[in-house]
Amino acid sequence: MHPRVETKLPNLLKDITSLVDPHSQTDPSFKSTRLYTRMTANEVRRQLIKQFGYSDEELPSAETIRRRLNDLGYTLKRVLKTKPVKKIPETSAIFEQLEQVNTAADNNPNTLRISIDAKASVKIGEFDRGGKNRTPTIAVDHDFSTQSSVIPYGIFLPEYNELFLFFVTSKLTADCIVDLLESWWQTVKHRFSHIQKLVINQDNGPENHSRRTQFMKRILDFSQQSQLTLQLAYYPPYHSKYNPIERCFGWLEKHWNGSLLDTVETVVNFAKTLTFKDKNPVVTLVETIYSTGVKLSELAMAEIETQIHRLPNLHKWFVEIFAKPT
Repeated sequence: MHPRVETKLPNLLKDITSLVDPHSQTDPSFKSTRLYTRMTANEVRRQLIKQFGYSDEELPSAETIRRRLNDLGYTLKRVLKTKPVKKIPETSAIFEQLEQVNTAADNNPNTLRISIDAKASVKIGEFDRGGKNRTPTIAVDHDFSTQSSVIPYGIFLPEYNELFLFFVTSKLTADCIVDLLESWWQTVKHRFSHIQKLVINQDNGPENHSRRTQFMKRILDFSQQSQLTLQLAYYPPYHSKYNPIERCFGWLEKHWNGSLLDTVETVVNFAKTLTFKDKNPVVTLVETIYSTGVKLSELAMAEIETQIHRLPNLHKWFVEIFAKPT
C-alpha cells in the first residue's frame, strides 16, 4: 500500500485486521504460519465502507488491499482445500454469535478474552518430525512405539499476544484443564485486578464441552473462587482451526519441525525459545497424575444447571456463569 494512503488513513490496517481476523484460520497441516481467510479483498473493501464509514473514493483499490492482506500474513490461498468437510446446521449462527461475544469482550476494559485448547500428543523419542534442519539428525526408521508423550495445552491472550504453554505428562482430563486455568489465573491476576469477566474461546472437546459434568462443576467452582464471571464461547464442530490458539500451535510445530524431541526437557526447552508475535511463551511442565472418568450424578448436574445460563437455541456453545458475591 502506498505510504500516502497509510498516512491519510492511519487506522486502515487496524480496521482491515479487525474485519479479517475473525474469519481466518491456521493451516490445518501446520506446514505454514500463514492465516487462511474466508474474506476476499473485494469483500474487505465493501465492509470497510459499510462497517467503518470509509468512502469509496478515499479507499485504495481491491488489488492494493489484497497485497496488504498478504503483507499482514493473510491469504485466500488454499481456503477451499482447508474448508471443513462437515458442518452442522448451527455453524453460521455460532460464528455470528462468536463474533458478537468476542468483539464485545475486546471492547470492554473489564473483560479479558482468552483462547484455550490442546494440541495432539507429542511423542518423546528419536522420531522424525518431518521437517528440515540444517544440523544433520538421525531418527529411527519407523515410529513404532514411544517411550512417553506429552500433551501441549495452550492459553492465549489475543489482545496481548501472550502465550502460556503447559506440557502435560498425564491424561488431559476436565480436572487437568481447570487446574491449568486456575494456575494461570494465579500467575496473572495481579496484572488484571480490573478484570471482572473472562470470555473463554475453546473447542467443544470431550473433556471440556459444556455437557461434561466434571468440567462444568470445576468451572463453576473456579468462577466462585476467582469472583469472575465466565463466558464459555465454543467454536462449532469441524471448525476448531478458527480458534486463535491454533495459530500458536502452528508456530510451535514450525519451530521444532526437523528436530528430534528425544526428551521431555528437549520439548520444554524448544517451546521456551519459540518466538510468537515477538514474544516468548511462558512454559510449564505439568507432571500431576489425573484420574479419568470422573463425573457427576444426574442430580448433581441438575443443580449445576440452575447456576449457569445457556444461550437459547445455542445452549451447548454459549454458557455464562455469574460469580456470586462472597
